[in-house]
Amino acid sequence: MALPVLPAPTTGADAPGPPDLRLVPSAVAVWAVVLLGIGLGPVAGAGALVGCLLLVGFAVVRRGPPWVLAAGGCAAAAALVVTAHALLADRHPLRAPAERGAAATVRVVVSDDPRPIRSTGFGARPGRPSHVLVPAELQRVEVGAAGWAVGGRILLIAPVEGWATLLPGQATTAHGLLAPAGRRDLTVAVLRVRGPPQHAAAPPWWQEAAGGLRAGLREAARVLPAEPAGLLPGLAVGDTSLLTAEVEDDFRAAGLSHLLAVSGSNLAILAGAVLALMRLLRADPRLAVVLSAAAVLGFVVLARPSPSVVRAAVMAAVVLLALGTGRARSALPALATAVLVLLPVNPVLAVDPGFALSVLATAALVLLAPGWSGALQRCGVPRWAAEALAVPAAAFLATAPLIAGLNGQVSAVAVVANLLAVPAVAPATVLGVLAAAVSPLGAVPAQACAWSAGPAVWWLVLVADRSAAVPGAVLGWPDGLPGALLLCVLVVALLWCGRSPRWRALLVAVALGLALVLVPTRLAPPGWPPPGWAVVACDVGQGDAIVLATGRPGWVVLVDAGPDAGPVDACLDRLGVQGIALIVLSHLHADHVGGLAGALRGRPVGGVAVGPVREPAWALGEVAAVAAGGGVPLVGLAAGRRLEWPELVVDVIGPRHPAAFVDGDDGTSVNDGSLVLRARTPAGTVLLTGDVELAAQADLLASGVDLRADVLKMPHHGSRYTSVGFLNAVAPRAVLVSVGAGNRYRHPDPGLVRGLERAGALVRRTDHAGDVAVLGGPSGLELVSRGSPLPAPR
Repeated sequence: MALPVLPAPTTGADAPGPPDLRLVPSAVAVWAVVLLGIGLGPVAGAGALVGCLLLVGFAVVRRGPPWVLAAGGCAAAAALVVTAHALLADRHPLRAPAERGAAATVRVVVSDDPRPIRSTGFGARPGRPSHVLVPAELQRVEVGAAGWAVGGRILLIAPVEGWATLLPGQATTAHGLLAPAGRRDLTVAVLRVRGPPQHAAAPPWWQEAAGGLRAGLREAARVLPAEPAGLLPGLAVGDTSLLTAEVEDDFRAAGLSHLLAVSGSNLAILAGAVLALMRLLRADPRLAVVLSAAAVLGFVVLARPSPSVVRAAVMAAVVLLALGTGRARSALPALATAVLVLLPVNPVLAVDPGFALSVLATAALVLLAPGWSGALQRCGVPRWAAEALAVPAAAFLATAPLIAGLNGQVSAVAVVANLLAVPAVAPATVLGVLAAAVSPLGAVPAQACAWSAGPAVWWLVLVADRSAAVPGAVLGWPDGLPGALLLCVLVVALLWCGRSPRWRALLVAVALGLALVLVPTRLAPPGWPPPGWAVVACDVGQGDAIVLATGRPGWVVLVDAGPDAGPVDACLDRLGVQGIALIVLSHLHADHVGGLAGALRGRPVGGVAVGPVREPAWALGEVAAVAAGGGVPLVGLAAGRRLEWPELVVDVIGPRHPAAFVDGDDGTSVNDGSLVLRARTPAGTVLLTGDVELAAQADLLASGVDLRADVLKMPHHGSRYTSVGFLNAVAPRAVLVSVGAGNRYRHPDPGLVRGLERAGALVRRTDHAGDVAVLGGPSGLELVSRGSPLPAPR
């Protein structure tokens, strides 16, 4: 995590004593009680209240330690608060209508920024969300003829149009269908909104002013290329509306996604910059404190004082207290006090991952990083290098268990990526905020600030891109509470063993041994790519990308490019692809064309081919733009066309009767318009079916075309819309299922897979096996799996 520079370690008489832990038990007890009340309901909260009161009574009678009395008293007060909140949520009048999916009209006040819902589904436009999540507070509800004024938390799933631009504090009316809340966080219901907001009131003046400054920053950032332009507002004020999907995925894989959300580090960087400037000018310390406080307050308004930003302000105050004054012993009590104050005021923060990450990262910063930095300096490491190593390592270790539990994965490159990112975060943040602040003065000064931030932002994009491209950068891990606890135990054991020189030496030896064994096998798995491969199904998540060897060394034909640029680019790199003779896009759904830019990246390409169905129009336009940007011609293919290379012959056998009208909402006619290819390779015949469904399959059967193939690429990721008659006509010996782990479509259909296996076919799924290669030889057809499949999306 990018955080301010640590204070120099003190020695001798000035060395800090052990940390002051007196308030920590109270903070932990309050957090545990609030979690219990929210997670298990008011009965559990009431039980916790009784238990805390008994503990207090016992401590008074038996003259227990003061910290026990304090922890019991604080926890009892928190239990009373959370029990009341949980009881109100459970007895809320919207609970019953939500269970039966009733229609409702609600008057709400938006409580936080609308958050886009991104999807790479069959027809979704990459990076262009169609809906947003709008957290809100209820004011009035109407269900049927009944209506009442009532409070409570509600979550709106609303169309982008009209809803994405609402500001926190703005009141509006929404119509839609109710649904039960999906998680226990005191949200009483979910409303699936129909139509735009109605009777929207004007936002508070400070929110409107902040919105104008944020818009000015977005406009100023347009002087940069698309990727840095989308990243700069996210770094500076948490505005990710222009962030490209590829950059967002890269930051997540590299362990840098915390930089895209406003956190205490943003505020600490700004306040620290003001303090440093005042010290350089030899200003009065009291003036420096006042100006730093003004900078924090101004940033809170700029980033909008939603709960997450207010939380960040409190965390920043703790960071500044510890790092700005160098009073390490005061940091932990201040952090505990922040938890004790914030959780009773807003109990929902107890289940907010952002709040937990802020607390853990701040605790690591003030407890672990200074000691580690001092130890490195005593070993002769320069101060700047020691601090640069200690901060990201401490933050990563402290937050890794929670991130693993939430995401079901661990970033193996996070520490290195954060270390490389540290020098660029502060200048990018400061210059981004400055661009927003001066935007009312005109476009030129704002653009000058954004342009000055360009090198730092470009560096962060590069670090994320290269880190995410490292094979094995993301490691799968058990998700949920078991996964978090398992990694927590491992981290604690690691820290404990690291205290002993003997154990430390053993840990270093084990780490080096594992690195020597595991790193080479993940960077270049033994035998990958297998010699003589003819076909490879790339693991690109929920999408297709099939590579066919042409017989010309290093040159291939690529059929579809998957949903995102990164996975297909990485797969082609692993195969040592030097050039692509032709890219065939079976149809124009996002999970087949979204990664086209990654396939073109740094490789000569002979052409990009599309079929006769040119819908949806936006996808054709983006494919044409990407191809033109790479200087690659766009060509058309239709049934009856034959393409030949030294060891590859491809016949286009479908679609037989492409639809003239395309139903853009359903997507079936686009799927049925997929190009169907029959390829002859040294390993045998391969049938590539795109996403054809029942109608197109029946069309192929009726045409009398030869469908027999040794290898079948399963239609539509193994969807249930595949006929048994079609599979019998193909009679494959091997079946490739290109599918994403944990996909929401429940692909592939278990019945179809079992039927193929009973018929004697070898079935390989990319979500289980990773990349799958097809080989031919004296021993017959062979399938070789690379392993290390992509984790399920979050």
